[in-house]
Amino acid sequence: MPTMQKPVAPPLPPRPALLRGSARLAEVDGLTAWSLDAQARAVVRRRELEREAERLSAPRVWPDTIGSLASTTWRVARAAAPDAPFALLAAAAAATGLPVAPPSAAGGTIERADRLVRAGGPAYVKLGQFIASARGLLPDEWVDAFAWCRDEATPMEAGEAEGVVRRELGDLDAFTSFDPEPLAAGSIGQVHRAVLRDGTPVVVKVRRPGLRRAFRSDIETLALVCAAADRVHPGVRVANLPGFVTLFAQLTLEELDFRLEAANLVESVAVLEDLGADDVRVPRPFPALTTERMLVMEHLPGVSYARLPAAGLEGGAGDRLFAAGVRGVLEATIVHGLFHGDLHAGNVLVDGDRFSMVDFGMCGRLDAAQRAGLVRFLLGFAASDARAQVEAMRTFGAITEDADVEELVARLQADLSRLDERADGQITFDRLGETLGQLLRTLAAGGFRMPKELVLFFKNLLYLSGFAAAVAPDADVLAVVTGILGDLFSRDGGALAAGLVPAAE
Repeated sequence: MPTMQKPVAPPLPPRPALLRGSARLAEVDGLTAWSLDAQARAVVRRRELEREAERLSAPRVWPDTIGSLASTTWRVARAAAPDAPFALLAAAAAATGLPVAPPSAAGGTIERADRLVRAGGPAYVKLGQFIASARGLLPDEWVDAFAWCRDEATPMEAGEAEGVVRRELGDLDAFTSFDPEPLAAGSIGQVHRAVLRDGTPVVVKVRRPGLRRAFRSDIETLALVCAAADRVHPGVRVANLPGFVTLFAQLTLEELDFRLEAANLVESVAVLEDLGADDVRVPRPFPALTTERMLVMEHLPGVSYARLPAAGLEGGAGDRLFAAGVRGVLEATIVHGLFHGDLHAGNVLVDGDRFSMVDFGMCGRLDAAQRAGLVRFLLGFAASDARAQVEAMRTFGAITEDADVEELVARLQADLSRLDERADGQITFDRLGETLGQLLRTLAAGGFRMPKELVLFFKNLLYLSGFAAAVAPDADVLAVVTGILGDLFSRDGGALAAGLVPAAE
């Protein structure tokens, strides 16, 4: 009797047709044609940056690395914290699910790591941001200590942002007004309100000068820290800290090129429009005013969900807003294989019933097979089915060939059963971080690796749980997710579900 073949995952909808058919892109002069060209160039650029990240994260001593090491040595000595670089790396790696326990909060370790970040370069601040976004995966002491990395970035000197714009465009004549006070400042750049000649309100994002060289030097230094830690600290080899530095380098290098962010924006606009997600918005860029170091995009109204007054979410408004946000994120991922990679509170704006996403420096992309694997993982996750989760991870190459799958499944199933008993089968926002953290630690101990796409998607689940905490604290996060999956699979006669979910054997 012939063996039944598992269904082949349906292909992703073609991007060029999606971009050509977007009415929202067509409303901006020249944006459709630019979008088509930008997508092709972005594919090439991401591959270049991936190779560059691998080179930078290889522990070699280059002339500029020697200078960075000298500076880092001085900073560490000044902080009286020889262990600070490793402690910082270990905590940031644990924030992505690697099987390395963050150093103990006792003995001032957190304080020393914090001093290193404050004295260090931009890559150290980005590591702090990884830690600040990992509530549930790290102890609260670590998360709270580094919250400033996301909320308190030092603005550029007065006039410096305007100087970047002049270097990129030659002058400020494209704008009738340019607010010298930044709307927000981050580790990579800052944004300013402005108005175009035709009266369109926009946001101008500029990159901090000298940032790319500083990042390269910091990443090379972190690679050397990993090489030293590999010889000194037990457990580092299994944790694969060098692999984390490579992943970290790839993510940050992509964020530094604002042309890639603009390409992410237009792609996301077209995807959400195709899904009919009218209550989820993404700003459109202006191609003639976009370069590697500067990005001009339309201004979207709204405030961070963390600043919403509780009174404004009465009468089920919070539940509806949460469902709309999850639906927009999840459907874009499942149908088109595209999702925002950094949905912390500052990047999610609420304006009435509308949910807007900004800052697309990080985006996750799944191919057709990975998309199918993610659906199977989510269904297995919702059902606390360890075997389904492990098998789904094979799609991403996350399980090594020599891994003991049966032992891994048994250990994971035991962990999931204990968590289910404590949570009574419900996974609210305060349980999701703990559940994901245990899952990642268990899988990592059995040979699980964290591809970039999974790191970003799992971080999004944690961010969405935080969104639920702010607007719908009683929501069962996975119940909402599985309900959306059910609705999605019921469309088109279940054709999508037939391709993504294998039939029971």
